[in-house]
Amino acid sequence: MARKGILSTDTSPSTAIRPEPKARMMPRGAVGALQSSLTRLQENAVQDIDPALIDDAGLEDRLGLDDAAQNQLVESLRTYGQQVPVLLRPHAKVQGRYEIVYGRRRLKALRELGQPVKAMIRQLDDHALVMAQGQENTARQDLSFIEKASFAAQLQDGGYDRQTIAAALSIDMPMVSRMLKVGTAFDMGFLRQIGSAPGIGRERWMALAAAMQEPGARDRVLSGMKGPLFPTAPSDAKFEAALALAQQIHSEKPKAKPAKAPARVIEGPHGRPLADLRRSGKGVSLTIAAKDNAEFDAWFEANAETLLKDLHERFTMETSEE
Repeated sequence: MARKGILSTDTSPSTAIRPEPKARMMPRGAVGALQSSLTRLQENAVQDIDPALIDDAGLEDRLGLDDAAQNQLVESLRTYGQQVPVLLRPHAKVQGRYEIVYGRRRLKALRELGQPVKAMIRQLDDHALVMAQGQENTARQDLSFIEKASFAAQLQDGGYDRQTIAAALSIDMPMVSRMLKVGTAFDMGFLRQIGSAPGIGRERWMALAAAMQEPGARDRVLSGMKGPLFPTAPSDAKFEAALALAQQIHSEKPKAKPAKAPARVIEGPHGRPLADLRRSGKGVSLTIAAKDNAEFDAWFEANAETLLKDLHERFTMETSEE
């Protein structure tokens, strides 16, 4: 007899399809493990996301974008496509939207190109977000000192302790202190105007911070930054201009004049003062007051050349005998 197919409608007892046994319930622990595995797979999967659905989040780690570098990135993405995904998290308040964790330059370039963003999406709370952002920053070689210092200062303002800041930036505690000393010395508005200043290190930023503590220095610098130099100059040049303005104020402070040495009074035979003799770094000066010696000052002026020559000849003879 021919074998019946599995789709046969024959319902005779010999050919009827036996009901399959009920599937055994998977243990709860196994279900949890499966769900966790699926979540991990989803988080590691790269998805195409509309750039219009992505909002900013986290801390400001870029103090302006260099136009030349950004244009180069745009052309690279146009030619080769996006090779490295950005990291997003679901928006905390708006369903269907996302927040950027890192990859802001790529996001901006892809928006210009009108292309979807290749992204990994992970469930991150605020603490995990700044940790992920900080670790990404540490791995990037193009982030300048002031951008890292500013990031550390923003973490501190957000209530994170120094241990967390050290972990986020992969630095030790002494370096945290040094970065915070610089990062907290400048507000974000000022730093945005200067930019990333990639060629400027900690010592120069410390010099600017110290110079701007002088009375009036900050107002002078901010006023100068409104001039035609700052909107178009490279970031390093902006920093140098700001430092020059700050130090100019410092150099313009009136210098304290050294105290004059007391005058030596030369008295005449009757105890009356004839002249004041004073020595300074420039030499020796003799002052004969006209009000006290009206006739003598005129006579001295008329005979000063002869008197000085006689004194110099006497000096020469005495020194040659020694």
